[in-house]
Amino acid sequence: MIFKNFKEEMMSLALEEAKKAESLGEVPVGAIVEYQGKVIGKGYNQPILTSDTTAHAEIIAIRDAGRNINNYRLDGMSIYSTLEPCMMCASSMIHARILKLYFGAEDKKSGVIISQNNFFDSTYLNHKIDFEGGILHEEASLILKDFFSLKRFKV
Repeated sequence: MIFKNFKEEMMSLALEEAKKAESLGEVPVGAIVEYQGKVIGKGYNQPILTSDTTAHAEIIAIRDAGRNINNYRLDGMSIYSTLEPCMMCASSMIHARILKLYFGAEDKKSGVIISQNNFFDSTYLNHKIDFEGGILHEEASLILKDFFSLKRFKV
């Protein structure tokens, strides 16, 4: 794949993580945490595998990054997620002090960045996160559509 820019290259790494989730029968969402051009943390959806409702790709990537730098604060770091985050994941990003969120597909059902809410614009938050959606949108949407299509037609 030829990338137009750095953001697409990073999102392609998050899509690789999503494919790991898909291969395990999990909803194919992947995330990476990046700092100064280096991947600091990775994650993919694993709630079924781990019997843990909090095992979303973003949470796992944040935990991985924190372990890798030995700090729960991820100041100056960006997170790339193939899907618009839910409330739990968005809140975790606030607490981790993520600098910027990039996401691929919108989540019309439970996304809280632009779809169901504008959570990052909440006045009560003590940290602000910039965001940009639509990075490799088609690829991020297609992996989800294909996954759920197969689930619906399985006998």
